[in-house]
Amino acid sequence: MIELGEFLPPRPEASWKLIRQVGVDNVVGGLNGAEQDQRMFPSVGAGGWRPDDREDVPWSERALKRNIEIYDEYGFRLVATEDTAPLDKARLGLEGRDAQIDQVIEQIRAMGRLGIPTLAYNWMALSSWGRTDIAIPARGGALVTGYRKADTDALPRLVDEGEVTHEQMWDALAYFLDAVVPEAEAAGVRLAMHPDDPPQPFDRNLPRIMSSVAAFRRLAALHPSAANGITFCQGNFALMPEVLDGTTAIPDLIREFGTEKIPFVHFRDVKGTPAEFQETFHDEGQTDMPACMEAYYEIGFGGVMRPDHVPTLDGETNSRPGYETLGRLFAIGYIRGLEHAWYGHPAKRSVRVA
Repeated sequence: MIELGEFLPPRPEASWKLIRQVGVDNVVGGLNGAEQDQRMFPSVGAGGWRPDDREDVPWSERALKRNIEIYDEYGFRLVATEDTAPLDKARLGLEGRDAQIDQVIEQIRAMGRLGIPTLAYNWMALSSWGRTDIAIPARGGALVTGYRKADTDALPRLVDEGEVTHEQMWDALAYFLDAVVPEAEAAGVRLAMHPDDPPQPFDRNLPRIMSSVAAFRRLAALHPSAANGITFCQGNFALMPEVLDGTTAIPDLIREFGTEKIPFVHFRDVKGTPAEFQETFHDEGQTDMPACMEAYYEIGFGGVMRPDHVPTLDGETNSRPGYETLGRLFAIGYIRGLEHAWYGHPAKRSVRVA
């Protein structure tokens, strides 16, 4: 069966009870002290998660153990961590990267000892997932986030043109994987690379290398191992060139990568292209979501799946664009319904073995 979860930083809030009440007991956690910052919304300046005041090194075993204890108090089980020690020097291949890689290895070893099986990470240096609008009116007046590349033209550049190359970042990724994948294998932890968001060749002069299906095939070939996996974020894969031009479809990619490469799924959807798109409710985007769930069933997927980037509904403040509560509850119900349709009633289901 699917391990349906939600992303919850380790700071209890009122929404936790609601999420438990609708049947979710798995958590994809952040690190303590993590804070949703302006890098995500460079043109609109939105903020988000409040920082933690604990003094533990966030990626240490002691800090992760305390996170587990906090989740456990509310009936949640930590099944993945979607946050890492700092990585920008490693992503860019700069001096000091070995120290950053050692910190990630410390985190992986701690996760292995604590039984946290999945570590999601990304290769977006100097920024995070980017949006240029956080309040686009959608169905019934709900608010969604969106992106227009043209709106980033007046923003400060991340690097000078030509200062960083795509191959420099690929070389840095290969160096990282060679150091980290053996540690993940030994710890029983699966790495899960998240696509660039948006999936585009450059962000303000800085190359982006995880922006196509071809890039993820190259990732798999760099260090063949079940520990070298993918965060299969459907919203980003839906914007990749091979999907937009009809060469392939999301369900076909799920079957291609299979459980060997997919330990973790962001089940979400969008409308548009990398140059201009917006988030959607799960039932009105451009992807055949029931067909995706059918594909997960066919490959025998039983890993972690969570909704992501949901609309803000009436009465909510939109202080956390994409992560308010009511849209999450809608998404959880939608995903659970599709899961039951394909995997069967929990009392009777059996996951097909690929």
